[in-house]
Amino acid sequence: MTITNAEISKMLRRIAFLLEMDSNKDDKNINFKNKAYLRAADQIENLPVRLETIYKENGLIGLLQIPSIGKAISSKIEEYLNTGKIEYYEKLQIKYPIDVDDFLGLEGIGPKTLKEILDTTTIRNLNDLESLIKEKKLRRIPGFSEKKEVNLLKKIQSHRIGKSRFLLGDLFPIINQIENYLTGNEKVSKLIVVGSFRRMKETIGDIDLLVVSKHPSDIIDDLITLPEIEEILSRGTSKAFVRLKNGIDLDMLVVPEDSFGSASLYFTGSKEHGIQLRKLAQGRDYRLNEWGLFDNKTGQKLAGDSETEIYNLLGLEWIPPEMRENHGEIEMAKRHSRQWINKIQNLVEYESLKGDLQVHSNNTDGQLSIEEMAYFAKTKFHLDYIAITDHTKSLAIAKGLDEQQLLDQLIKINEINDRIKSGDFFVEENRPKSNRDRNNYLKEAGTKNLKDNRNKDDKKFRILAGAEVNILKDGSLDISNNVLDRLDIIGAAIHSNFSLTEEIQTERLIRAAQNPSVDIIFHPTGRIINKREGYPVNISKLLFTAMETNTVLEIDAHYNRLDLKDEFIRMATDTGVKMVIDSDAHHSLHYAFLKFGIAQARRGWAERDDILNVLPVSDLLKNLK
Repeated sequence: MTITNAEISKMLRRIAFLLEMDSNKDDKNINFKNKAYLRAADQIENLPVRLETIYKENGLIGLLQIPSIGKAISSKIEEYLNTGKIEYYEKLQIKYPIDVDDFLGLEGIGPKTLKEILDTTTIRNLNDLESLIKEKKLRRIPGFSEKKEVNLLKKIQSHRIGKSRFLLGDLFPIINQIENYLTGNEKVSKLIVVGSFRRMKETIGDIDLLVVSKHPSDIIDDLITLPEIEEILSRGTSKAFVRLKNGIDLDMLVVPEDSFGSASLYFTGSKEHGIQLRKLAQGRDYRLNEWGLFDNKTGQKLAGDSETEIYNLLGLEWIPPEMRENHGEIEMAKRHSRQWINKIQNLVEYESLKGDLQVHSNNTDGQLSIEEMAYFAKTKFHLDYIAITDHTKSLAIAKGLDEQQLLDQLIKINEINDRIKSGDFFVEENRPKSNRDRNNYLKEAGTKNLKDNRNKDDKKFRILAGAEVNILKDGSLDISNNVLDRLDIIGAAIHSNFSLTEEIQTERLIRAAQNPSVDIIFHPTGRIINKREGYPVNISKLLFTAMETNTVLEIDAHYNRLDLKDEFIRMATDTGVKMVIDSDAHHSLHYAFLKFGIAQARRGWAERDDILNVLPVSDLLKNLK
């Protein structure tokens, strides 16, 4: 029996959910346990190596080396790996016999609210809750109303849609595992994941995998025996359709090498992009399909092994996968178009970011210290600077900092920067102690031990002192400007009152942008993908104000936000509003999310000049207010 990291993480989230149901506001011990399980689940989701592998090689000691996993949780993981179940969870299930998976991530109904409903009803799943609302019975429970019923019904419908679409970041680890396995297979000569994953869409409906091999049947056999596979839906000699344990479908097709380019092209672009390409082919008396580009008159195959060659024969320059959405890219990509060549040459590139301007420490709701976040930003992710932007006082749930605490943090950051300038911060003996053991399993994933590799660039690394200031209901900030002006960089964000009208929400953001202390509007629409649509905003008005006030808009790269949407990024580039791409990191592993933000920027056609944190820190600061 093989159990994936995703399955272990989900089991811990189930336990956390039921623990919260079982708690009351005064039960600090239960609340602490609930959060511990969630932290462990987050950690496991982002592990670069199988937890099962760590356990097989090092047992409980290996599990205990992973941050956020203590004795109690590691023993339950061990039980799950060995038996496929956890007795502790089953006891909670007896007390609360519900389909936990139905309610995980449901916006508007948390564990405590669900417990209130269960106290007076017999619902067991989402269908039962939906029926309760449609029968107008939920409003009979104290605290509920007709308005709440209507809003919750909308959220349930959105939740159902979300459960059929998987977040890009959630799929990345498992797709990488499958890619790594098949790439290491000597029978595989080429491999690519296509479809919406290759376009780096925010959500993915299914996984499409193309392989070139002289032994197609053997490769199909190898695929269907992977531990990630839950069910074989169908299989042939050169294709297989399977369902993974996380519920997503995977379709693998083995193609000849001379059709690899055409198949990649055919299965990557959106439906509309593909239709337009086939129309171009028909206009030239060609026929385009997954097997190649053919001359209709002679039947001759004109191209198939190269995407670029097919695009060129259709009179187009090559189009990056993220842009294949039929949003004007085909018209612009006409052969030898100077406008298109400039666009592609200047498109923001992966690995081009020099800094991350939304980083959280354990002074508020982050998991690591400022030193740890800085250390790994430089040594593992090769950034040149970060901004510590912890939450501010009105966001009590995140332990927000008040004016004095922000000034104290500024002093501490200056002290750390002095250590960095001395040249002795980024050395092996100064590795943050609480993370020292992380190297054991990072090494297994192919990450080399961090060594004393001091160089002149180490001294140039800089931590910027900042804050994620809360925008209040009237658009004012919860920290005074005379304190904010002493910090290096200020981001402002809405964290409450999401149900206000578009006019009021837009005015809140505009007033924040007009504040001379605010450099960046963080996650401007407040959406949580598959959970919350975000508050209504007149983006055009916000962009106009941002342009007038030299306020930067953020592309929040955390894969459950990716806020701004790609369409809004296009609007920002057209308006001339500058943007930054930030990870919204609450752990050093979250710096890896920056690639999702870059993909989102590319989907919005953003160029390097549109993104400020591709600049060195001195140039970045010159471009702020």
